[in-house]
Amino acid sequence: MSSSTQEGRITAMLGPTNTGKTYFAIERMLGHATGMIGFPLRLLARENYDRIVALKGKQAVALITGEEKILPPRARYFVCTVESMPTDRFVDFLAVDEIQLCGDRERGHVFTDRLLHARGRQETMFLGSDIIRPLIKKLVPKAEIVGRARLSRLTYTGPRKLTRLPRRSAIVAFSAADVYVLAEIVRRQRGGAAVVLGALSPRARNAQVAMYQEGEVDYLIATDAIGMGLNMDVDHVAFAEDMKFDGRAPRRLTPPEMAQIAGRAGRHMNDGTFGVTADCPPLDEEMVEALENHSFDPLRHVYWRNSRLSFGSLGLLRRSLETHSQEPHVIRKRDAEDQQALEAMARIEAVQDRATSPDRVRLLWDICQIPDFRKTMSESHAQLLSKIFFDLTDGPERLATDWVANQVKRHDRTDGDIDTLVNRIAHIRTWTYITHRGDWVSDPAHWQAQTRAVEDRLSDALHDKLTQRFVDKRAALFMRKLKDGGTLSAAVKSDSTVVVEGHAVGHMEGLRFVPDVVDSANAKPVLTAARKVLPEELARRTGQIEAADNAAFSIGPKGSVIWLGAEIAQLEAGADILSPQIRVANEELLDGEMRKRIEARLRAWLSGEFEERLGGLTAIKAAELEGAARGIAYQVLEGVGGVSADKVSSLRRDLDDEQRKSLARLGIRFGTETVFLPVLLKPKAVEFRAMLWSVHSGQFPEGGPPPAGRVMVTRSEDASDEFYLAIGYKRVGGHAVRADMLERVAQMVRQAAREGAFAISADMLSLAGVGHEAMAEILTDLGYRRGEDVEGEPRFIARRREPKRRPEGEKRPEGEKRPERNRQNGKPRQQAGDGEKGERKGRPNGGPKDGPRGPKRKDGGPRGPKGPKVISSNGPAMRPEDSPFAVLQQLKLAK
Repeated sequence: MSSSTQEGRITAMLGPTNTGKTYFAIERMLGHATGMIGFPLRLLARENYDRIVALKGKQAVALITGEEKILPPRARYFVCTVESMPTDRFVDFLAVDEIQLCGDRERGHVFTDRLLHARGRQETMFLGSDIIRPLIKKLVPKAEIVGRARLSRLTYTGPRKLTRLPRRSAIVAFSAADVYVLAEIVRRQRGGAAVVLGALSPRARNAQVAMYQEGEVDYLIATDAIGMGLNMDVDHVAFAEDMKFDGRAPRRLTPPEMAQIAGRAGRHMNDGTFGVTADCPPLDEEMVEALENHSFDPLRHVYWRNSRLSFGSLGLLRRSLETHSQEPHVIRKRDAEDQQALEAMARIEAVQDRATSPDRVRLLWDICQIPDFRKTMSESHAQLLSKIFFDLTDGPERLATDWVANQVKRHDRTDGDIDTLVNRIAHIRTWTYITHRGDWVSDPAHWQAQTRAVEDRLSDALHDKLTQRFVDKRAALFMRKLKDGGTLSAAVKSDSTVVVEGHAVGHMEGLRFVPDVVDSANAKPVLTAARKVLPEELARRTGQIEAADNAAFSIGPKGSVIWLGAEIAQLEAGADILSPQIRVANEELLDGEMRKRIEARLRAWLSGEFEERLGGLTAIKAAELEGAARGIAYQVLEGVGGVSADKVSSLRRDLDDEQRKSLARLGIRFGTETVFLPVLLKPKAVEFRAMLWSVHSGQFPEGGPPPAGRVMVTRSEDASDEFYLAIGYKRVGGHAVRADMLERVAQMVRQAAREGAFAISADMLSLAGVGHEAMAEILTDLGYRRGEDVEGEPRFIARRREPKRRPEGEKRPEGEKRPERNRQNGKPRQQAGDGEKGERKGRPNGGPKDGPRGPKRKDGGPRGPKGPKVISSNGPAMRPEDSPFAVLQQLKLAK
């Protein structure tokens, strides 16, 4: 690269994006014997290196970037980053791309130096935006300025939702976090996106771009890195934000910056569009007009730093970096990263002691130019630089091989998330840069290969992570085939998986298709293809249901009918509690004929279940009963096999002996608390009864029926008394007790009560399976009350049972007899219970007519009623000599 003092043609080719400037410059370079071209990004340098190698071969082309150097011995063309352009090499042709970056705060001083000093012996070209035209005229007055018009139109389309962006769109954000968020949304809605960040290695970036270019995905999420000449087939550019952090503070993008990015839309003669999306506000009219017409305010200044440095001492180097330019349009660059590193190193006393010769000062400056690819300028980076300086100024003046090996090995790991891999790549890129300084390490070729291999492994892992996270490969495959006009083939596998083009898109659950593809723009054609094979599958499954044994079906939660582990129908309330309706699952592809066949099979199954589990009710339903027996049978059927005893007490009094026998033959048992069928207290019957009651009532207690074999459970708060009666249990106290066990408990208590006040016995507790407190509550519900304690132990006595009064105005049911009243006191005559063994008309087992026996008198006789004795007129006639008057006359005569 010659100095500016040598003559040669100088051309500034200026214009907007998509004008073919880079293509023209490469063609001009290849027309010379030797040439060099500098690009603003390593990515661009690598891309164009590959293009030129394809034309001229590997031996003719060199690649020089900060962390990658490919230098064939006979290289004639050099492709570089602008910072890495070798200043000591002379070539016939030289070009610098994106020369308007002379006005960039961070890197402008490097581009300005190339503008002022870099020349080809025969031809020099500067490529960039027209905004630098006035400054080139002033700084390089000999330059011939050539304008280039854009090959296609660029049009603003306004704001659009992220999910409404057209295919082949690039969505631009300005931080990695925002890029990831956008890519995740696009993956869910559109199947996936490629991701391009400045922090990606060329290998990872190329893999992502290739995925986009080959049509595997139709969306690209990127930072403003795409604005620097990355050539891709983009039709639309959408700005997700118009603010960026420039290293100092967030600021709004300038019109030229937006134009550089928006200009990626449209390639060659194809027009492009740009707009905004996500949270980015609409662009104002002035901005739109500037971008569409490529009309921007010119640059007013460029950044510059003295390149003629003095290495006589550390102080002279620092002062030479502070030199000012005499040009009025040039601003001195103050805080470049290498200068910041130098200032940090100069504060270290040990560094000052060693940097005492021009060679040492030059070495220190070279070390300060080691890039921190993490862009943090952290203390760890400064420690790394000082360690390198000390090692290179000690002993063999080489970095210790073991130390280099350990540093490289630390980052040779492919585990971790995206951010972890990006961070490792940044570290290994720093070491790639270091190993390309051949005089710093032993066997530089080996370490260059090692660091390159580590970077490649990390890049491949990063590409895989990005693809796994942000690309649905299944949706991408469908997208490509549909875009090519093809049709999608579908099938149902033996494990019920529904596949389209070999990819699972859903599965069959019974008669229902459950899709997995629900949030992609390609869901509709994919599901359409899947549904084409479903009618045939549903017909096959209908035949399987018809041929299945009853054991293949079961009742699931809330009355669902289960087949092959999936719900295929639902039981719903019918005309009565014993006749639920069957509603087959509402699958839209199930035609009417298949639905009828399935319903018929399920009705047959349900009838079999009813007969097997509740056969006793079937017999009651078919029995020919009359009068009170018929009424009791009706109540039992309505209660699904159980009813409270007091609900049918009046009907029980009207039963004659034959009717009692008929009900007994049907399995109906009368207790003092409930009327029940013992056969329906088995677990399977209880479960079925619970289902019938819940389906009919629409109430499904959370706990469901009691566990199999449990005769007593704690009552569930959401279960009503009616529910427990319907399943053969009754609530007493805070518990629900199975009917047969409740009658046994009640009988034991009655026997104890015949002796008067009684205490809770161990037998009672054992039979009931509860403690004293719970047993006391049960006794209360059984009609007993707590009396006086004896020796601190509570006693219980029978509570007088008053007849239930009919509410005022309520008429007596037809057929119900008026209770017979006692002639002495006018109270209803109490009826004998008929639920105990050895029952007979009158007093059962010789006991009192109703309820527990009262306490005995002290003389052993039964305790009589309280109050004066009343002589009934219905007794035997009194003899005359026994009359009161005859007795009184005898007393008088005795005197």
